[in-house]
Amino acid sequence: MTKISPSILAADFSKLGEDIASVENAGADLLHIDVMDGIFVPNISFGMPVISSIRKNTGMFFDVHLMISEPIRYLDEFKKAGADLITVHVEACKDPEKTLRAIRELGLKSGISIKPCTPVSEIRALLPLCDLVLVMSVEPGFGGQKFMPIALDKISELDALRKELALSYEIEVDGGINEETAKACTIAGADILVAGSSVFRSDDRKAAIDALR
Repeated sequence: MTKISPSILAADFSKLGEDIASVENAGADLLHIDVMDGIFVPNISFGMPVISSIRKNTGMFFDVHLMISEPIRYLDEFKKAGADLITVHVEACKDPEKTLRAIRELGLKSGISIKPCTPVSEIRALLPLCDLVLVMSVEPGFGGQKFMPIALDKISELDALRKELALSYEIEVDGGINEETAKACTIAGADILVAGSSVFRSDDRKAAIDALR
């Protein structure tokens, strides 16, 4: 069954704990946590203190997506804050292999992400070091963007490579996910769908999550 990872960027931060509890009770599988530094992407979100504070109130799996330059500098701090999986961008790392190995050495699951303009070939050699591959279906940095269909080709390519190389990484897709695009991504081979507005801005979050599956 397809997993759903609601992105807290779309939550109401004045009642963040309540919003997280609501998606957990609605059946979300993971919690997607976007960290942005204003350098790698033209936006700033939050850092370790926010993650630490919500970690105290939920046992959900923290799917932490680092949209920051040279994330290897902060991996230990994100582990201490409560991350379960850390995904980094190949475009943001001087040495992505070293970064992925460092994540695993901390006992965390490791993920690599690619922007819409980055071909799958850029990360092929890294796939054996990944528990997850995140395909961005919008330009990273802001929520509410329209899904870019080019992502479907990348999902299909990653699914084929997974079988060819006998690997077990999961394929996640983030950006513009709604009922229509969710179905297309699942057919292409995606395992995890990141959804922000379509879940947190729904009056019935359980129904929204169920519809995406």
